Amino acid sequence: MCGRYVLIATEQQIIDHFSLRRLANYQPDYNIPPGQKILNVVQLEDGSNKAVYLHWGLIPSWSKDRGIGNRLINARAETLAEKPSFRAAYRKRRCLIPATGFYEWHRTESGKQPYHIHYPDNRLFAFAGLWEHWENETETVYSCTIVTTGADAKIASIHDRMPVVIRPEQYLDWLDKKSEAVDVLSFDQSAAYHDMRLTPVSNRVNNPAHNDADCLT
Repeated sequence: MCGRYVLIATEQQIIDHFSLRRLANYQPDYNIPPGQKILNVVQLEDGSNKAVYLHWGLIPSWSKDRGIGNRLINARAETLAEKPSFRAAYRKRRCLIPATGFYEWHRTESGKQPYHIHYPDNRLFAFAGLWEHWENETETVYSCTIVTTGADAKIASIHDRMPVVIRPEQYLDWLDKKSEAVDVLSFDQSAAYHDMRLTPVSNRVNNPAHNDADCLT
């Protein structure tokens, strides 16, 4: 799964990397938890990219209770086309979720050891994401989820799941609004994760209230 991640790129780096016209209200974040608004990149009708902030925890449009989002922070790549919670978004509302790293916890005899998983230079990459629009009589919520898949050999040493990473040359394929038949399992995760590092960090990251460079120590 992916339940906490990092985005510490500069505003200009994000604009350039994702071909954005502008990026408002951005602040680097060392410890991003579910349940808050996170940066997403979506494709507009004219084919351009736009930065939006969506609630992390997908709320299906048909749900009567927005609380379902607490259980849908991740979506399994293997069943996106089948699950009622995700299949419509998979066809029509795919997005990119910018990141510079993510955290995973490995169970040991002495407790859970957190790892920061990232490229050596902490360069930008993107998770495959889905987004949804939900509303009732009193509120409207735009929400998202991070797509995960079975871990490759490297990540499997600490966890059995990992987020699907979309490489830059594949961004347009994933975002393409004209295509409803994008096979998420066709994106080569061995290539995407090849250069990533697994760096053990302190338990400071366990508390989502901690949001500073010490989370990566």
